[in-house]
Amino acid sequence: MTKTIELNVNPDFIGHYKNKYPLINKDAIKNPGDLSAEGTLVHLIDQNSNFLAKGYYGKQNKGLGWVLTFNEGEKIDTVFFKSKILTAINKRQSFYKDKNTTAFRIFNGEGDGIGGLTIDYFEGYYLINWYSEGIYSFKEKVIQVLDELGDYKAIYEKKRFDTKGQYIDDDDFVKGERGEFPIIIKENGMSYAVYLNDGAMVGIFLDQRDVRQAIRNQYAKGKHVLNTFSYTGAFSVAASLGGAAKTTSVDLAKRSKSKTIEQFSVNGIDFEQQDIIVMDVFDYFKYAKRKELKFDVVVLDPPSFARSKKHTFSTSKNYPELIKDTLAILEKDGIIVASTNNASFGMKKFKKFIDQGFKDMKVKYRIVEEFSLPADFQVDRNFNQGNYLKVVIVQKVN
Repeated sequence: MTKTIELNVNPDFIGHYKNKYPLINKDAIKNPGDLSAEGTLVHLIDQNSNFLAKGYYGKQNKGLGWVLTFNEGEKIDTVFFKSKILTAINKRQSFYKDKNTTAFRIFNGEGDGIGGLTIDYFEGYYLINWYSEGIYSFKEKVIQVLDELGDYKAIYEKKRFDTKGQYIDDDDFVKGERGEFPIIIKENGMSYAVYLNDGAMVGIFLDQRDVRQAIRNQYAKGKHVLNTFSYTGAFSVAASLGGAAKTTSVDLAKRSKSKTIEQFSVNGIDFEQQDIIVMDVFDYFKYAKRKELKFDVVVLDPPSFARSKKHTFSTSKNYPELIKDTLAILEKDGIIVASTNNASFGMKKFKKFIDQGFKDMKVKYRIVEEFSLPADFQVDRNFNQGNYLKVVIVQKVN
């Protein structure tokens, strides 16, 4: 490890770090040119060279790295990583004891004290996500801690960084016994097929656990449910197990069909009784409107940004349009499960997008329920962007 570099903090940002803000923001640093090798430890100092915080250099999104401690004397060594990871695991003991849920997050980045690093647990397997070359430089320390904690089948990893900001697609296996995939995990008694060795995504987004349970328990019974941007159909499975009359899953990716069939099958659901459609969601809205199809429940969980041959979609610009498209095919008293994981705006602004869509269509609504990240996705209260998930369940009012 190279020597510690001192980073001079702009006066406007000194208060942030005194209030324990964890991101080393690009705009906060006067001398970013002094940074060279990612993984280098840095000291943030004020204009009088007073210590503010200690962290590491690792480029991620808008940041140059993350603060690891506000204690000048604290060493960033294996003991530090063990303390953070052990504290995080101890907070999640109720998840380890829950036989109905065997996949959850055991370490959530800055929410657990180390930005840029997440660790998920899948039925005895660990999956580490590295979000910068900087945090990846601490790999040996993190693996050593997991080894000391012991009792796992294998460790897999995802390197979610490269010089172009893309996912690095190489062998994800780290150590242990290579798994036979898919592994079948449980979530509130439902089953999902998961692949830890197949590209950037594993087949399920763990942060939507509470929403899937709500769909199953409260909103699906006897309903026709449309799941847009459906990926592997996890919401559709929850709806079907909750007694939905029928589900329709729509996604542009060709492999979404076989993946969705697999998720239905591992739950003993006859996939031939469900509609699984490979189509641009925006084209499907036009098709459904033309065919006068109506749905009782529509799940909207688009990516923050998506581009197809005909459409470009951004949640921060186009969500009201998505609401309007949905209202055109929603039954009276119908439910919209509106979701976004875009961290660039908060719940208040997201509700404005929803409100605008309804107002433009001159339709009244009521908010039934709201969700943010589940308990295992710990959030740093000094970093609002970390609480990225926003889900609002709204009902059309006639």
